[in-house]
Amino acid sequence: MKLKVIPGDFVVREMARLPVREKGPYRLYLLEKKGWNTIDLLIRLAKAHNLPYRLFAYGGLKDRHAHTFQYVTVKHAADLTTEEENYSLRHMGYMDRPMGPDLLEGNEFAITLRSLDKTEASRITRRVDEVRGFGYPNYYDDQRFGSMDRQMGFMAERLLKKHYNGSLQVYLTGIYPEEKKEARERKLFFREHWGDWTTCLERAKTTMENKIFSLLAEKPKAYIEALQMIPREELSLYFSAYQGFLFNELLRCVLKDLGLELTAVPGTAGPYLFYRRLERKELAYLRSLVLPLAAGRVEFPDDRTERLFAAIMEERGIKGSYFNLRKVRQAFFKSTPRNAVVFPGDFRLQPAEPDDLYPGRQKMVLFFKLPRGSYGTMLVKRLMAP
Repeated sequence: MKLKVIPGDFVVREMARLPVREKGPYRLYLLEKKGWNTIDLLIRLAKAHNLPYRLFAYGGLKDRHAHTFQYVTVKHAADLTTEEENYSLRHMGYMDRPMGPDLLEGNEFAITLRSLDKTEASRITRRVDEVRGFGYPNYYDDQRFGSMDRQMGFMAERLLKKHYNGSLQVYLTGIYPEEKKEARERKLFFREHWGDWTTCLERAKTTMENKIFSLLAEKPKAYIEALQMIPREELSLYFSAYQGFLFNELLRCVLKDLGLELTAVPGTAGPYLFYRRLERKELAYLRSLVLPLAAGRVEFPDDRTERLFAAIMEERGIKGSYFNLRKVRQAFFKSTPRNAVVFPGDFRLQPAEPDDLYPGRQKMVLFFKLPRGSYGTMLVKRLMAP
């Protein structure tokens, strides 16, 4: 099976409740894009219009390897309507507030699965009914963990443990899956010469690299001051990645604790464990189960989840009090609830037909809706699990 062969194979449209007005301080736009992630494109638009990035607001991040439609607000009077080959920004009206996740109801997906053989197509058809009836675990998918370095782990975990030097090293030298060759080589250079700040400064390229290495060249142990330079939005992404990892760990432990028969699919930050079917009691429990994201204050739905989470924290050497950061405070950990399992809405399957890109193979199209924060790629993993 092949996924995201072309941008049109993975279409995502935001569903939102928008308080649109005829006038207001925030202009509302529909951002359509291909080949761009949300943040990079908004930074580009901000620079193109000579505006600070902080004036732009969005409800959710959208993958670059997709054809996506999402809502964006800009606190600026001028109309920034833009039409380019791989993106467009269309004015939709005004709002009295910025766009945010709380306005999103979910996302609507149209996903094309390509290069299927007849066995795979038949298996997917059977499993669609299983997912309709039993849902699937609401894991965060690999996209959430782009900031995790395969060797050094999560920047946020090191920060929580007050390993400030190590945390800064992950931030400046962490290598991500889609890193360009030049950036990868530069980060490896920093890693090899870590501590020789003057040498690192000579190779620095980005604004943050120059700022932080300049500081360290003057004050070699100023790790906390350097970490305080990281923009709030960027630091929040590192925190969210670690919260997503801990959520996945807890969900995996819950499924194991229930004694379910599980199948593992490899993932960037641990395997994704899937069940096929559930007994009535298990289905009722998981359907109603809401798990918290890790933070200083966390409320658990029952003794089982509290016990399992405590074991995870102990294994990783983390205490709840660690989440109340005192030295690096431009971002913080907030506990929000997330459903343990998800049931796709309006889930239907377009029957298999010859694949126009892979002769002799078949393609199928999935149509469904998910609540905000749930991953369409995770549904595909569930359908294709061995």
